[in-house]
Amino acid sequence: MRTVRVVIGISGASGALIPLRILRLLAETGSVESHVVVSSAAEKTLLHEAGADALDQIRQLAGRLYRRDDIGAAIASGSFHTDGMIVAPCSMRTLAAIATGTSDNLLVRAADVHLKERRKLVLLARETPLHLGHLRNMCAVTEMGGVIMPPVPAFYHRPTTVDEIVDHLAARAIDQLHLPIDSRSREWNPDLP
Repeated sequence: MRTVRVVIGISGASGALIPLRILRLLAETGSVESHVVVSSAAEKTLLHEAGADALDQIRQLAGRLYRRDDIGAAIASGSFHTDGMIVAPCSMRTLAAIATGTSDNLLVRAADVHLKERRKLVLLARETPLHLGHLRNMCAVTEMGGVIMPPVPAFYHRPTTVDEIVDHLAARAIDQLHLPIDSRSREWNPDLP
């Protein structure tokens, strides 16, 4: 059986807890190999929002952690098979670079590879409010086959903590890849209170 590989890009928008939870959920499956690249702005956001040990947590959870300037890394090539990529959170700068094919770092290059190879690319675009340039970039990525998934919380499962909201967002992002693993998220059930 072939290895299930997922690329996780972490850019510098708010929402640093989400990629940490995505990595934990993937690690818990025991069957997904994660390949991670972190932008320089994301390092600052991770420190501010998730604490001083956030990068250490990523190192422990990642199957492989790449330097953002390692443009010759495996994930920069279409011949390196993956089952999809999630950029969480996805800053508007990263979104714009992906939309225009400006592959000046490994995170954007890996996303570009996913688009050109017609593999799943899920962007948890994190900004509000949005101006026309943001919306046009989202449309461009969508037209190229990417999925724009703003990290909008769902309240039908009645979350009572931030962790529950983050868990649900992370699970929904993973589910977008349609991996050969059990669903990570709670389904809507109108019969439950």
